Amino acid sequence: MEEKEFVLLTTTVQPYEAELIQGLLADHQIECTIINKRDSEFFFGDVELHVAATDLEAAQTILRQRDSE
Repeated sequence: MEEKEFVLLTTTVQPYEAELIQGLLADHQIECTIINKRDSEFFFGDVELHVAATDLEAAQTILRQRDSE
C-alpha cells in the first residue's frame, strides 16, 4: 500500500470551521486530516487541515469557490 504525503491546506482558530471544511472536502472525495493545536485551557492556537499532496490543488479550488459565495 502506497503511503500518502499530507500537506497543510489551511488553518483556522475555530474547530467547528475545520469540521465544516472537512465535510465539504469529503463531499468531493478528498480525504482531510484535522490537527488541533489549540490549547484546551487558554484557547489559543490553530487548527490545521491537511490533505494529500495530490489533492492540494483541487482542495484549494473548492475552498476558493466556497469563499467567493
